[in-house]
Amino acid sequence: MNASMLPYILFSCLLLSVQAQNCSFREIIRHTKLLPVSCPCRETAVNSCSCLPIAEPGHELACFVEGTEHMLKHSISSNAVVERLNLSFQIQLDRNLCESLARGTQCQYKTKGNVKEFLTKILRTYQEINIHNLKKLKKTPIIV
Repeated sequence: MNASMLPYILFSCLLLSVQAQNCSFREIIRHTKLLPVSCPCRETAVNSCSCLPIAEPGHELACFVEGTEHMLKHSISSNAVVERLNLSFQIQLDRNLCESLARGTQCQYKTKGNVKEFLTKILRTYQEINIHNLKKLKKTPIIV
């Protein structure tokens, strides 16, 4: 290996480490914004279409998987988009890609909310990851 390759290798390692922590936030934010909001949460209803778990900190991924599975089962929104979100969340949970969002594989929540509240939780969670990663990138010196 010659010396001119070192900056390239270091930069590549930096990008890979950021990608491993970014939890596919861009794709999830984009897909979440595409979903329409409908169906109020009525926990007393026998077959409430959209009472979805609002995750406790550290249990977001498990709750996002559970919530999107519920949305698919009840055809609450565009199935193609919800399927992509569900798959992304499931992969992140299975591969432990977002450690701060997955302290376990069980969804833990104190409240349930409607589709809008559930999607807002997803958006805020991944926007915070995005902001955190951008700050981390700005602080990381590039060695040339």
